[in-house]
Amino acid sequence: MGTNSFLKVLPEMVTFLRVAELGSFSAAADLLGMTPSAASRQVKRLEKEIGVQLLQRTTRQLRLTEPGTEAFARCRELVLAAQGTMEIGQQYAKKPSGRVRISAPRAFARRVLHPLILSFLARYPEVDVQLIVEDRDIDPIQEGVDLVVRLTPNPPEGLVARRLMMVEHILVASPGYLASGAAIHHPRDLGAHRCISLGEHERDNRWRFKRGDEEAEIVVQGRYIANHTEIRLDAARSGLGVACLQMFVAQQALDEGSVTRVLPEWEFQGNYRGHAWILYPPSRFTVPKCQVLIDHLLDALATGRGKKLNASSTRRAPPRATN
Repeated sequence: MGTNSFLKVLPEMVTFLRVAELGSFSAAADLLGMTPSAASRQVKRLEKEIGVQLLQRTTRQLRLTEPGTEAFARCRELVLAAQGTMEIGQQYAKKPSGRVRISAPRAFARRVLHPLILSFLARYPEVDVQLIVEDRDIDPIQEGVDLVVRLTPNPPEGLVARRLMMVEHILVASPGYLASGAAIHHPRDLGAHRCISLGEHERDNRWRFKRGDEEAEIVVQGRYIANHTEIRLDAARSGLGVACLQMFVAQQALDEGSVTRVLPEWEFQGNYRGHAWILYPPSRFTVPKCQVLIDHLLDALATGRGKKLNASSTRRAPPRATN
């Protein structure tokens, strides 16, 4: 291939990238505004120019060949560079403007992000925000999202990761429930109580705790299992038992007194511990509209609100009721 001959297949590289990302000629064609047959012809033309097969085509799926995998990585770099070039003008704009698309898990989006986005919109009137609430992992490059919030101990490679806050898990129950049952001073006391657990995996009913050098593990049981944090919170408020929740979900109920923290001196070693991270594609430049939102979230969560969402409540379980 000549020095400048790659210029004539730049569109074909973009089409190949989208086909490989989406695993479908039809889906890529819809995204690019062409027919599936046109998308197929462009990929074949690219393969002819390069001289190797990039995709293995079957009636059920598309699969990258070994050279196709390398070409995919190079084409992705090319598209990212092109997107960065198109955004250079915004780097020098006096005011951040435009729309930022940000995704986050449901509970975190509702309890943490939403209030902060409201204050952000008031502060930056030229920037709009589209909040995409999804519990699944979203690929910002493939799905066209500017920023992604993910709760994990290990952020994925290939993306810039900024830590927003620690995600602390705690136990709560209603004051009425705690007053009517056996006192809970040690994790082993949970064996005599109804516990509201996640229930997505068998290990979710094995609750582990740590206090200094002391560790404890207890198999819990209860009448209600739910894989949604807001539902577990509501069940705890209703007196159904002791629920495991993220601190940011339970904080308002703790402040209101509708639930009380259980075993506050023990660290709950949940299966989903970690931090909340804000993720975005690597680039030499971060466009102003994204940068100001990132900075706003980091500043807010590093100060009062972030500390409150992870602060240990001083509200203790009431003493056991006596007859």
